[in-house]
Amino acid sequence: MAGSGDELMLLGKWPSPFVTRVELALGLKGLSYEYVKQDLVNKSELLLASNPVHKKIPVLIHNGKPVCESSIIVQYIDEAFPDAGAGAALLPADPYERAVARFWVAYVDDKFVPAWVATFRGKTEEEKAEGMKQLLAAVETLEGALKDCSKGKPFFGGDTVGIVDVALGGLISWVKATEVLAGSKIFDEEKAPLLAAWAQRFGELDVAEKVLPDVDGVVEFAKMRLAEAAAAAAAASKN
Repeated sequence: MAGSGDELMLLGKWPSPFVTRVELALGLKGLSYEYVKQDLVNKSELLLASNPVHKKIPVLIHNGKPVCESSIIVQYIDEAFPDAGAGAALLPADPYERAVARFWVAYVDDKFVPAWVATFRGKTEEEKAEGMKQLLAAVETLEGALKDCSKGKPFFGGDTVGIVDVALGGLISWVKATEVLAGSKIFDEEKAPLLAAWAQRFGELDVAEKVLPDVDGVVEFAKMRLAEAAAAAAAASKN
């Protein structure tokens, strides 16, 4: 489907931001693929066999071979299909610049994401507040990273979207939904003007408009999941 002799299958579920990352990379490369929706309560044999270690989405299956973990999948797509798509490579050609890009992808995963999760999954208001504090600190750091990496150009990757753009871009809908749920700006135009402008610019890309989840839908989804978690916690406390 992706090209001569290539078959791509993506195991995912709406509105996972990590699945969105992979969809962005596939879209930027202009690759066709089969999307196989997963039930994460009753996990399919295909998912369990494809990702036996973590048993999580996303999984990209290329010609029968599974690749797991969103950041690794995005790098795999870039390396496996170097000539696909109209844009430049997602990873820089220069070894040092490639290492810097991978550093910031890891920062998004190791610092930004856990803090973001804590803002709405924290068990107490104090934990949620601490999560927001850490999240805003990560945003400040990423504001500086964008300035350094972009060198005044539109994206972390410069003139074109790079792997850091994809890593953070997959989270845009969830960041906006979290702003609604928490009542706090995250990509604040005054405190992080470069990131705020970047998020607007990225969201207007054709590929982003096609795959980024609707923010209102994400808000409703998050409210439902939070209500389910609260009900489960209340039931557990009675036992």
